[in-house]
Amino acid sequence: MDRFLEMQTFCAVVDAGSFVKAAETLGLSKAAVSRYVGELESRLGVRLLHRTTRRLSLTEEGQVFHVRSKELLAGVDEAEMEITSRSAAASGLLRINAPVTFGILHLAPLWGLFRSQHPQVSLDITLADRLVDLVEEGYDMAIRIATLPSSTLVSKRLASTRMLVCASPQYLAAHGTPQVPADLAGHAVIAYSYWASKDDWQFDGPAGPVSVRTRACMHTNSGDTCRAAALAHQGVILQPSFLVGADLAAGRLVQLLPGYQAMEMGIYAVYPTRKHVAPKVRALVDFLAGEFARPRAW
Repeated sequence: MDRFLEMQTFCAVVDAGSFVKAAETLGLSKAAVSRYVGELESRLGVRLLHRTTRRLSLTEEGQVFHVRSKELLAGVDEAEMEITSRSAAASGLLRINAPVTFGILHLAPLWGLFRSQHPQVSLDITLADRLVDLVEEGYDMAIRIATLPSSTLVSKRLASTRMLVCASPQYLAAHGTPQVPADLAGHAVIAYSYWASKDDWQFDGPAGPVSVRTRACMHTNSGDTCRAAALAHQGVILQPSFLVGADLAAGRLVQLLPGYQAMEMGIYAVYPTRKHVAPKVRALVDFLAGEFARPRAW
């Protein structure tokens, strides 16, 4: 006897509350349904159902087996849906949220290539640095830059970026170069408003973790504004390598405190659920994973 069919029949009987209704649901005869459940009980060596003329009820063993059977059957359905979603053509509207600067610098050049590979997908892209609620606001997927992805969402790590302390050569010539994190307290700082630690900058150094309270001459919720102020010789910034990497390579900015490491963050594609992932979402996640698998200058 097919164990899967036995399990499926047993669950149908429990869910329907009778052999007759289960038979109608499965498209089988009542005798076949009774035989499958009886053979399942014989093979397991336990009674799963109490049968009376008026009602059915689960035994203690039946309750346990019913829960586990439902989990296994759901897993089979999920596996089939995943394979189906991978093979189905990606199509329809795909709503995406991404951080502003990363979206402009590193995602915008990719959208045309993605559309050329999946012409039946239309894109609705919103750039915002605030943390959006994917479900409430109707997004299919988001790009998140964080130390850890949200535990309530499914995530795929695409790349990583390290926070770097830097300033312009002109600023350093005028104000000196900090040698240890404590020196930052005496420098003008252009601070990013969304940092969880606010004006406290934290590092891992040769002797362990170090924290310093900085003195901000400017706060802004825009990494681009921080960068522009640093390029205008206004002070020191702590910004991700994906934003300042080109400036460091060109000498427009100088990395400070090389012996002290600030936080490293992952860049993730996140979406609400692992179940029944739409082909359009699967296609974009796979596309971005492939693109960011290539070496990046930052």
